[in-house]
Amino acid sequence: MSSQMIIQRLQQVEAVMREHGHWQAQSPEAQAFTSTEPFCLDTMEPLQWLQWVFIPRFHALIAADAPLPKNFAIAPYYEVALPNDTAGYAALQAVLVKFDALFQDAAI
Repeated sequence: MSSQMIIQRLQQVEAVMREHGHWQAQSPEAQAFTSTEPFCLDTMEPLQWLQWVFIPRFHALIAADAPLPKNFAIAPYYEVALPNDTAGYAALQAVLVKFDALFQDAAI
């Protein structure tokens, strides 16, 4: 899997979020980032976590040339965490599934 492909998929996630009005101009309060819960369930909404934690952390991993996860999947969480009537739900799920495909055994 190439870093460039991962970056392109992250940019697609951002584009879908922007297109459907989910991209926020202001970050959550600092204490929201101190959560010890998976996906910051107790301090952030799912789309906030995607924007403010997931995307930046992947960019940081790539910039640091750090090991990337294997057999990783984020789409199943968003399939459950977001109501089906969320604006852009289908488009976001589609791009997250494509992102996940980069981390499956067949792609490694």
